[in-house]
Amino acid sequence: MKEFVTEGSAGKNAQKARPPDHERLRGELEAYMTRKGLRSTEQRRTIIESFFDQSEHLTVDELLELVRAKDARIGYATVYRTLKMLADSGIVVEHRFGDGYTRFELADSESHHDHLICLTCGKITEFEAPAIEELQDKIAARYGFKVLEHKHELYGTCKECLETAAQGARVKGSPQR
Repeated sequence: MKEFVTEGSAGKNAQKARPPDHERLRGELEAYMTRKGLRSTEQRRTIIESFFDQSEHLTVDELLELVRAKDARIGYATVYRTLKMLADSGIVVEHRFGDGYTRFELADSESHHDHLICLTCGKITEFEAPAIEELQDKIAARYGFKVLEHKHELYGTCKECLETAAQGARVKGSPQR
């Protein structure tokens, strides 16, 4: 499950952040494929459209399951190679959130976001925080450093899992009759 929020200057009033621009990314992908002389096959289009239709961070296996619901002939290697091509083109970014899986999401530099990853349930919350971006820029400038890219990942326990754990602790601590 993925949540996408933008933090206000005080960190309050979270609101929906801008999603990736699918049409622009499709145009960039088409230009990349033309430059590289890559064909747009039916299977490749099915995989790409299935990926673009999702808002989650997908593994190869998860995308394969979605794709096979549309065309059972598409194999693991074809899905993997297509994701690799999407990553090479800059349309998709790979993430390794410490759970042993490589996850993929659309890479839109104009809708940059960071991640909160729950180590209990696996929930990924995407957030934008202008204050963090400004601080990173100031730190880089202080050291004369030019940032080309960055990622910000925070690992911990989400609100729902904390509440579930607290409820479990209350039940264990209640007197028995």
